[in-house]
Parts: sequence; structure tokens; C-alpha cells
Amino acid sequence: MKLAIALSLLVSSTEAFAPHQPRTAFTGLHMSAPTTDQEEGARAITKKAERLRFMKNEQFHRKGFKEVREDVETTMAEQFESKLVQDLKTNDFVIEKDGVKVHLAKDFGFCWGVERSIALAYEAVEHFPGKTVHITNELIHNPEVNDHLSDMKVQFIEKVGEGKDFSTINDGDVVILPAFGASFEEMELFDKKNVEVVDTTCPWVSKVWNTVDTHQKKGLTSVIHGKYAHEETVATVSFCEDYICVKNMEEAEMLSDYIVNGGDTEAFMAHFGKAVSAGFDPETMLTKLGLANQTTMYKKETRAIGQLLQKTMMKKYGPVDAQSHYMEFDTICDATQERQDAIHDLVENVDELGLDFILVIGGWDSSNTAHLLEIPIKAGVRSFHINRAECIGADNTITHRNMDGEIVTESFLENMSKDVVMGVTSGASTPDAAVQDSLSSIFMLKKLSDSE
Repeated sequence: MKLAIALSLLVSSTEAFAPHQPRTAFTGLHMSAPTTDQEEGARAITKKAERLRFMKNEQFHRKGFKEVREDVETTMAEQFESKLVQDLKTNDFVIEKDGVKVHLAKDFGFCWGVERSIALAYEAVEHFPGKTVHITNELIHNPEVNDHLSDMKVQFIEKVGEGKDFSTINDGDVVILPAFGASFEEMELFDKKNVEVVDTTCPWVSKVWNTVDTHQKKGLTSVIHGKYAHEETVATVSFCEDYICVKNMEEAEMLSDYIVNGGDTEAFMAHFGKAVSAGFDPETMLTKLGLANQTTMYKKETRAIGQLLQKTMMKKYGPVDAQSHYMEFDTICDATQERQDAIHDLVENVDELGLDFILVIGGWDSSNTAHLLEIPIKAGVRSFHINRAECIGADNTITHRNMDGEIVTESFLENMSKDVVMGVTSGASTPDAAVQDSLSSIFMLKKLSDSE
């Protein structure tokens, strides 16, 4: 049982995959830029060192609370598990019901990092009865999970303009840091307050932080493949010194062209103004680069951007000197890649399976879920991204998020007189229960149409 495994790993996985012990690998030009002992010493005191100091505070909790774990495991199983999904998995990921044949992707739904984050948050509420519990953001990008936290009286910190209103946090309160992590400035603020901090940050996110810390120590500008306004990237760049965010290959190509050919600095900064560090100077800060990524980005695109930057530095500095100008770690989340590979398999077998469409289930703000939608859409497969079962209307309409981020409503099942054959997957922050609810809505829709 996935939930039981995740809960049992709260302590062991945190230690085995500790944020300050990243699993990193190098290939090709993924080599560290040489630095002198003097340079290393000058950068010895980093934000990572401060973060580790915060974590040593006795009011900073990362391993959960054993005395309430069994009750939390029961609660999570009741809220998130699904008999229908279990039947699908035991029946080679295929099921037929009420005129609908469903092919489930081989990898889908909750990853262990998300389950761990939910378990830590739930345990915090149970461990601190009577205390006011706050969370700095949505725990994960899933409406059901965040609704459950609201029902548990967890207070979501209000966003004000480009910041947050922390004035509601008082001495003795509890503050939960979400799976995306929290910014350095937020962690510093809570370290100075008399509050209990429960850190549910996914270890894969912490791994990215370690990577940008390495960039800092080696005097590199961090290039972050990610969306600059996404919570995870906001946290990541807060641990950088110099950085620039590129959201896709198009922006990476703009960066590459500027490095090789120069150009209009004012126009460059007008485009990237919100995606760079304070005081960023493209004339001096693009000579040595290190690549990292938002863990939920499309893996193939991250790798393509890495290859582009390698070639860029080789063109600019030559094949030998390029090694001292570019560094790359693999910081792509395994769960993200596994779910992308699984929907690729569905797409490659669309004709053989006879799929009418693919349904992608997950929060509309979920980056990893949005990238799952991109794969079939770009392959020309009719697909829909919904965030909950209510998106499927009794009038045979579906309300979904398209690739442009727009929420639209359109006709759903095209031929109600024939059996439906569909593929389905879900994002890494989507519980199996949400998949069951969505499929049940489709079963009911088809059943009602057949009875008319």
C-alpha cells in the first residue's frame, strides 16, 4: 500500500535522501568549474549553511510525529485510496464498465514525496492540538487535499500583492512549509519567531537547492529551467546569488543568442526583468553558467536546454575552455519523469488501443500535470486536463484547462451511441480517489445515455 510505505519512510527516507546529501551525476560537459581555495573560502558561508542552521532549531520539525502516525495513516487511506484504481492495477491497468473501456497509464498519481508532505502536515495538526496552524502556501497543487486541510482548520497565509501577510502568525503558532518549499527569507523570518515549523519540503526540491548552492560556491550564474512565479522556483531562486529563469526552449534560445552574439541589453532585460536576480547584468553574469530546473518541468525540454547551453559555451569559448564555463546536474524528479514516460506509452499506442481521448486529472495549477497534458496534445491526441470530477457535466460537457492555461467548456463524448475507449492518467499530486470520482462520472454519463 503506497500510503503505508510513504508514512513508514518519513524518517528513513528523510535521512537517506537528506537535502544536504544530493545524488548527483555528471555527463558530457557536466564538469565543475575549477576554483581556488581562496574563492571557495570566500563563499563558505552560504544560504545553504544558514538553512542547515535553521533546521537545527529544536522548533524545526522534519521527521513527523510518531505518536499520531497510525491515525494519520488511517485518515489518508480513507480520503485518498480507491478500490476502482486498485482493480485497474491488478487487471493489467485495463477495466471495462458501463460501455466504457479505460486504459490507465502504468505510472500515475501520488508520488512518495507528495504522500510524505501530506502525512507530515496531517501529523502536525494532530500533534499540536489547540494550536493555530498556518501554511505558507497550498501544500500541493490539488484541490481535494487543500480542502481537507481547510476542514482541519489550517490557516492559509494570505497573499498580498507580490508578497504574503505573515502578521497573523503569533508566538506559539505552528507554521507548515509546503511540498514546494519556502523561500530563504521566509525560513529566516520563522527562525526568528517563537513558532513551531514543520517542513514538508520534498527532498527532490531540496536537491535543487543544493545544486544552486554549488553554483554559488563556484561563482556560476544559475540558469533555472522553470516558471519564475511558481512557488517552487520562487523558493529555489531565493537560495541563489545570481540567476536567470527560462520557462521553455524559446527563452533558452534567446539566452543562447545573447551569449554568443550579444544584442540589445535593454530589450533582453525587458523580457527577463521578472525572471532574474536583483542587479542582474547580462554583460558580466552570463560567462559562467550552471543549470538546474524546477522539478516538475518537462524532462526532455530540460535536457534539450542543457544540450543547447553546452553548445553555446563551446561556440563562445571553444571545446576546451567550455568546461570551465558550464556545469550541469541532473535535478529532474524521478516521479515526474516516470509519469511522463507512462503517458508517452499511451500516446504511442493510441491507434492500437483505439483511444477516443486521454483524460489527465490534477490541479489546474499543477505544473507536472500540465506537462502531462502537453504530451498527447502535441502528438495530436484529443485530451483534457480536469482538476476534479465535477468538471464532467451531466449534459455531456467537460470543463478543462487547455495548453494555454485557459479554462474552457466544450462537448465531451463525441459519439454516445458507441462504446467509449479512453486513456487516463493523473499528476503526482493527485490522489487515486480523484481518479475514481472522475471515472465514475464518465461511467454514469455513458450509462444514462444508453438508457435514453
